[in-house]
Amino acid sequence: MAGDGLTAGAVARRLGVAVTTLRTWHQRYGLGPSEHVSGHHRRYTEQDLDRLQVMRRLTAQGVAPAEAAAWAQRAPLGPDEVVVPHTRDGGGHAIALGSVTPAARGLARAAMRLDGPAMRDILEMVVNQHGVIRAWEEVAMPVLIGIGERYEATRRFIEVEHMISRTVTEVLGAVRRPDSSASPRVLLAAADEEQHTLPLEALAAALAEAGVPSRLLGARVPPAALADAIDRTGPTVVVLWSQTPVSSDPAQLAQVAAAPHPPLLTAAAGPGWPAELPDGVVQLTGLTDAVETIAAAAR
Repeated sequence: MAGDGLTAGAVARRLGVAVTTLRTWHQRYGLGPSEHVSGHHRRYTEQDLDRLQVMRRLTAQGVAPAEAAAWAQRAPLGPDEVVVPHTRDGGGHAIALGSVTPAARGLARAAMRLDGPAMRDILEMVVNQHGVIRAWEEVAMPVLIGIGERYEATRRFIEVEHMISRTVTEVLGAVRRPDSSASPRVLLAAADEEQHTLPLEALAAALAEAGVPSRLLGARVPPAALADAIDRTGPTVVVLWSQTPVSSDPAQLAQVAAAPHPPLLTAAAGPGWPAELPDGVVQLTGLTDAVETIAAAAR
């Protein structure tokens, strides 16, 4: 009789990972369910779970998935007994991060190896365990800043920045969205000529996690296009992101706030905006503040 073992869903909840991550670990590294009863799906045993806990802990600390799987296969230990393998950045390819979480260091090592599966594993686990805001602020953002600083110093590793940015986009985009029957009342857009959208993608994912649907227009939204989108969708909240002063034009914010039917909340997000903003515009100071402020207005 099947039932003593654990289903993939039960294991995913115990570990704080996605079921798709379990499937990947099974298909690529052989860390799958071992209990089999004819006519039933395979189930995970407690020994399988022990190995997966080792896998999760090691990948979260930046060990390459293949190496972590090898350790998990040959070391069926409890998660508190694991000795983490020594990993080398090597070749002068380390990123200076300062005081950050082990997951951030692991993400940085995986990024410098251009190891997409490891980056996804780490980010997905942090999102599932701690939520989008901590994944963004404590893991993704320090690494993105570190890579940016390394590029400014060396004019190298643009390929690393591109790959980690793409991976972050994929993980944030996979965060479960609210029921599609609820019409989004929040409109997110980058200011005219602003090309950086990852912070807006993090905001959209964090809002989704809080049950608030949104529309994300993306990069370089001209004032006329933004006005048309507002007219057609009638949002309660409009957020404009600017990364640098070059792309921040307060007049674009003023146009939104002074429209014939303005949104309840017009907000400026990002470090590019000046301290003095047009009347009626709110400055969002961080991801947590943004989610709380937007959710209150949208509801």
